[in-house]
Amino acid sequence: MAITYLEAIREAQAKLLADDPRVFIYGQDVGNFGGAFKATKGLAKEFPGRVLDSPISEDAQVGLAIGAAIEGMRPIIEMQFADFSTCGLNQIINHAATMFWRTNTKCPITVRLPCGGTAGGGPFHSQSMEALYAHYPGLIVLNPATVEDAYSMLIAAVHIDDPVVFCEHKYLYYHLKADALPTEALPIGKARVARPGRDATIVTYSAMLHEALACAEELAKDGWQIEVVDLRSVKPLDTDTILGSVARTGRLLVVGEAFPWGGVTAEVVARVATEGFSLLDAPPMRLNAKDTPVPYHPNLWGTHRPTARAIIGAMRELLHA
Repeated sequence: MAITYLEAIREAQAKLLADDPRVFIYGQDVGNFGGAFKATKGLAKEFPGRVLDSPISEDAQVGLAIGAAIEGMRPIIEMQFADFSTCGLNQIINHAATMFWRTNTKCPITVRLPCGGTAGGGPFHSQSMEALYAHYPGLIVLNPATVEDAYSMLIAAVHIDDPVVFCEHKYLYYHLKADALPTEALPIGKARVARPGRDATIVTYSAMLHEALACAEELAKDGWQIEVVDLRSVKPLDTDTILGSVARTGRLLVVGEAFPWGGVTAEVVARVATEGFSLLDAPPMRLNAKDTPVPYHPNLWGTHRPTARAIIGAMRELLHA
């Protein structure tokens, strides 16, 4: 029976709760209601007293998690939407991220952010926050793009002694399925070549992986072999795998759903231009969402974020540069 991306996240949390008594889940409506997207459905009944409803205060959620982590627990915090995590920003970046460096005390919290856009989500429920959190030392930022990674990377996140921001994409919750949960996985911080190629490289992550793969499939009809690299995590960033791919292809397009200014795509282009300039046969390109708030209307949203069609257009330009 196929398992969805969302079910993989639920199963990972069930395993973590079963395997480690230090793990608990804390968030708004995560208890009997099962969370805004049902990522914790049934877990409160299965693990009494360890899946706890929080007040409507992201600041309080993260503050409690930090205190519990200092005392030896392994809390998982669910934000209802990634956008709302900025209400707990001070706790995440000024306390959790700096805790070890200030006090030599571990702070193993995992903050789950349902991120990215969906049709009709609008500006307050659709943002991709990874670049914001990746800016701050001390945080690990993960962006699973597959069912297998949603499961294995969440388990790995809770085992890490540092604070982790786990960016799970809402659009993938039900749109993505796999035949089974994985029994092994790549380590955190290692990118994956999702499709090999020789003519150009697309570096991407999260939901954009599937748009990039659709682009590569379409261009293959014209004889182009496009390599697609799934970053999996943006902090740490696997520069070696990126450079290895560019060395094979000579051309680079970086695709992200987030806003363009100061984003992950800009960081990847900067690293390749600095460390692998001689590998390039054409100027590197990047493609992001429009530099506007995310629109409500599904048609506008469909043109706001990069799609396979938009990536194909950018890639054709790059291939002929």
